[in-house]
Amino acid sequence: MENPRPAKVAVVDEVRQRLSSSDAAILTEYRGLNVGEMARLRRSLTEAGGQYKIYKNSLVRFAVRELGMEELEAMLLGPTAIAFVDGDAAAVAKSLRDFSRTNPALVIKGGVLGGTVLSAADAGALAELPSREQLLAQLAGAMAAPLQQLAGLMTAIPRNFAYGIRALADKQGGLVDLEAPAEPEPEPEAEAVHVPDHPGISPAPDETENPPDFEGESPPSDIDLPESPAPDETAKPPESSEQQGEQ
Repeated sequence: MENPRPAKVAVVDEVRQRLSSSDAAILTEYRGLNVGEMARLRRSLTEAGGQYKIYKNSLVRFAVRELGMEELEAMLLGPTAIAFVDGDAAAVAKSLRDFSRTNPALVIKGGVLGGTVLSAADAGALAELPSREQLLAQLAGAMAAPLQQLAGLMTAIPRNFAYGIRALADKQGGLVDLEAPAEPEPEPEAEAVHVPDHPGISPAPDETENPPDFEGESPPSDIDLPESPAPDETAKPPESSEQQGEQ
């Protein structure tokens, strides 16, 4: 721009500063809108957190070139107005979409979001996103669920501990001494090993019993032994060999 007038330089500086400092900017074509419709559009955008400004396309081109956003130059054809957003870009995009449904003369061309150039489809997709308040509410709900679970767990721990102490006291019939050592559990008794009987194999003798013949030992007192027969006094003793010779 050779020897620009100060007013034009001021407009270029304003557009450059607004594009670089705003959270987003949506370019629109407003051909066919009358004064009343433009006023309603500005009010709705202001309520959504936007500001609707109209500049000459030639001055906007200088600003976008200085910012390295040459892709926006193709959108600067026909009557163009820019909706600058300081806050919720989705809310401003929704306001533009809702207004265009009853006023087809308003056309969304594209825009800028966080330094990224948006196409017309991308700018229109912003209107389908949840608002900032909805996103914050969803985030708060997602964070509150684990915190509520943790709070419930921390509340249940002392309550369950108290229930356990009370049950133990009822079982012992009195107060529970938490410092007393725990009683050792009784060791389980060893199970008897059963040896199955096998044919042809005699069981091992019981070492606690006396052998049957009682050799070298006195028989147990509880065993009855047969008595020796008493001598028959009527029986005649056998004759000796001398007596037989005398006869």
